[in-house]
Amino acid sequence: MRNPKPQEWKANEYSQNYIADYKAFNFVDGEGIRNSLYVSGCLFACEGCFNKAVQNFRYGTPFTQELEDRIIEDLRHEYVQGLTLLGGEPFLNTTVCLKVVDRVRAEFGHSKDIWSWSGYTYEELLLETPDKLELLSKIDILVDGRFELSKRNLNLQFRGSSNQRIIDLAASREQGKAVIWAKCKDAEASYEQIKKQI
Repeated sequence: MRNPKPQEWKANEYSQNYIADYKAFNFVDGEGIRNSLYVSGCLFACEGCFNKAVQNFRYGTPFTQELEDRIIEDLRHEYVQGLTLLGGEPFLNTTVCLKVVDRVRAEFGHSKDIWSWSGYTYEELLLETPDKLELLSKIDILVDGRFELSKRNLNLQFRGSSNQRIIDLAASREQGKAVIWAKCKDAEASYEQIKKQI
């Protein structure tokens, strides 16, 4: 696992504006039914990364206007709660992510929520480059922190290791510190534990 100094990794020096995948109408990348954009490229190199191929900044295909339009059309369905940004590392792909986020806000205001996963912690992002700070200011929920294999826990909601947090960014801005999402509810037993009991 790599730990960058503040502002060491600049999105414009690494991002190739590629995306690994786009999945509409899924239930796993945050609360409710969501449309998920998986951007390409990550420098954290966490041990046990479940999506290692996507660490490459040229994995997948270039982001296009056609895909942006499709994301917006998919979000028009009333049953879709919002957009999720993952990867890869969204905060190392700010050109793509800001373009999509700005379009979502222009089309829907705050009637659709925006989640993002990041290997950066919330506190690290507060010390980061202007583009990362801008993206942070425009999303609603941040699932933060590197995946740590030694802290892997299958009982956790929307995250893989116990150091990671689901952060309510509006509340965090108001209180001047990371505030955990009020709806966070971890399971008491994982699927693997249930299987062992059967």
